Amino acid sequence: MPSRTDLAVVATALGAGLLLFWIDFDRMWGPDQAAPTWVRVLLLVVACAGQLFRTARPGLALALAGPAVAVDLALGHSSVVLVVGVDVLFSTAVSAGPRLYRGLVTGIGLLCVGLTVGASLLTGEPRLALLVAVQAFSMAVVPVWWGSNIRQHRQNERQLARIAELDRRAAVTAERARMARDLHDVVAGHLSAIAIQSEAVLTLPDDDPERVRSVLRAVREGSVGALAEMRTMIDVLRADGEVDEAVSARLGEVGRLVEASGLDVRLRVDDVSGVPAAVDVAGYRIAQESLTNALKHGARGGRVSLRVERQAARVVLEVGNEVRDEGRAGRAPGSGTGLVGMAERAHAVGGRFRAGVEDGLWVVRAELPL
Repeated sequence: MPSRTDLAVVATALGAGLLLFWIDFDRMWGPDQAAPTWVRVLLLVVACAGQLFRTARPGLALALAGPAVAVDLALGHSSVVLVVGVDVLFSTAVSAGPRLYRGLVTGIGLLCVGLTVGASLLTGEPRLALLVAVQAFSMAVVPVWWGSNIRQHRQNERQLARIAELDRRAAVTAERARMARDLHDVVAGHLSAIAIQSEAVLTLPDDDPERVRSVLRAVREGSVGALAEMRTMIDVLRADGEVDEAVSARLGEVGRLVEASGLDVRLRVDDVSGVPAAVDVAGYRIAQESLTNALKHGARGGRVSLRVERQAARVVLEVGNEVRDEGRAGRAPGSGTGLVGMAERAHAVGGRFRAGVEDGLWVVRAELPL
């Protein structure tokens, strides 16, 4: 359906044309026009009918207005019909589909060349051929050229909008992945410790209340730690600007993770003050998840080691624990996303990550650049 703008343009063109015909405007410039006025009006109506579809169906607009303008030019042109034809060419260049647009550009080029060559051959007057070329250029090439520029501008705007939408989706996806990693790293470690320690309470003999109280204290510390970490995450999500996660997650403070895990860990931590914040957070979270895996899947009472070594251009984090060969009975259930999350954290800061069995130990090693 034609838009209101198209209806207004057509009404204006038709009204102006009828007024010009009534005052016999075109005879001021060309008194040799022999076509009767009703023929001129009919051609104007047909051209305006095409103009009505200039944006909704540019192919139909060109099919109606083109022949009307050609006949009008052959009879001695009417100014308003010519203006309508120029507007249809411009609108077609802007709104046409790719196939129609290519056909329009090719057709206009061939028409201009044909008119110029034909005028030169028929009259033998180079000046007349040049005049025809200038008129064809101004009436046909210029509106198509102008419309093509606007068409390209709109295509660029649509492309930028698509790129912006893709960037927005990528940002949302990255944020979801980050939140998933944080939820897994922050909550899973504490809850896994609580699950295993509470299971241990159920297996303790009734005549050992001191050990029961000790385990329950560890359970409470783990739950309080989980709540504190969750509050920190909620504050980060509610904050308007950038929030430094490293305030609560520093690689040099992995000793707190060891204490909360309840594992017997051989700990070695170099001075890692001044490392980049992203590396600080990534290393802390990798250590946290590694200790969680050692608690969930390692041999009960087995050896666990955690080493944070600062080298010239990198920080090396290595966690090893004994593995047990029996099935998964008695272990806390896992989602299988921990290793993926650790690898993503290491790669996000330009580091390297590997995990596997070495000499009977499950070893997690991350190399994070400074």
